[in-house]
Amino acid sequence: MKPKIQGRAMTVAGIMSGTSADGIDVAVVRIAPRRGQPALKLLAHEHCVYPLELRSRVLAAMNAGSTSTAELARLHWRLGMAYAEAVEKTVQKHALKLDLIGCHGQTLYHQPDAASYAGRRFACTWQTGEAQVIASRLGVPVVSNFRPADVLAGGQGAPLVPLLDFALFAHPTRGRVLQNIGGIANLTAIPSGALPHAVLAFDTGPGNMIIDWLAAELFDRPYDKDGALAAAGAVLQPVLKQALRNPYFRCKPPRSAGREQFGREYAARFLQACRSISPRGEDALATATALTAETIARSYERFVAPRMKGRAVDFIVSGGGARNRTLMTMLEERLTPLGCTLAGTESFGLPAEAKEAAAFALMAWHTWHRLPGNVPSATGARRAVVLGQVAYA
Repeated sequence: MKPKIQGRAMTVAGIMSGTSADGIDVAVVRIAPRRGQPALKLLAHEHCVYPLELRSRVLAAMNAGSTSTAELARLHWRLGMAYAEAVEKTVQKHALKLDLIGCHGQTLYHQPDAASYAGRRFACTWQTGEAQVIASRLGVPVVSNFRPADVLAGGQGAPLVPLLDFALFAHPTRGRVLQNIGGIANLTAIPSGALPHAVLAFDTGPGNMIIDWLAAELFDRPYDKDGALAAAGAVLQPVLKQALRNPYFRCKPPRSAGREQFGREYAARFLQACRSISPRGEDALATATALTAETIARSYERFVAPRMKGRAVDFIVSGGGARNRTLMTMLEERLTPLGCTLAGTESFGLPAEAKEAAAFALMAWHTWHRLPGNVPSATGARRAVVLGQVAYA
């Protein structure tokens, strides 16, 4: 028998700004306790684009070789203001009253494996955005800084979205793979009839990160809308084959990635390799899109398919990459022969861009009720722990 989840019903806003740094997603969710897993109902979702100057400062700070303490302090507070404005816009538009807010923050640095620094070896992660700014402006308590508790319990601090994935998508007879394609791509695999400890989740590798950088660098566009530029190009097979030799793709889960592995420095080297074969920017974008599709497909084939035991699998895609038709076509061509049926989260009542924000609403609800928010089988943590810190209004 599944344990009864204790707590009270609350209206919670989740805030997510991912590694693409394209803006802020706010999802407002009604969460109520029930036996087994909490029940969730999406009430509203809005996407707010970062102002150009703020986005440029976020991108400059990510994995920066050097910056100033003043710059980081100001960015921390400015992001808090941007998050507060995004939530305020959402609740006013939809006439909602909040009980709680969960804010992931903007990841500036993520080092899930221990490394030496100042005489000690440790892992670390940093998501910025001053939560007290949000709480004070909106008069609602805010839970933030979710990842450190998992890291200190021996986990990667990521992925954390499996908490929501299991609550919404676990099925008694069908296997489910929840594939999010943001800046980094990550999946959650839930075998049919699985309990939470059987969930597998990890970052598959680059999602939109390299594609977006190439679109900006070569075509002065923030992203490749609908994958139209990639559709006009040809995949440069020698570059793709070399890229697939990256040691990250051979690492067994749990594993997590970020701009440290696949950010602008990696993208610049990737472009140089493409230009050694073809001067066409469309070919570089086609190759980057193929890299995302192939690393997702290989991750499924190598690490997930054996757990599904030949049963029907729903491969449910969310995030900005779900709007890239070229990427989705490539994925379908690779995954259909493996027994997967591709779908979007819209088929399950959740917009593709809302899922991660909704996940942090659910995590905030768990934190408020002192319930664990990580899934140890996904992050590699030694135990389940309560995540996050609360800023009171």
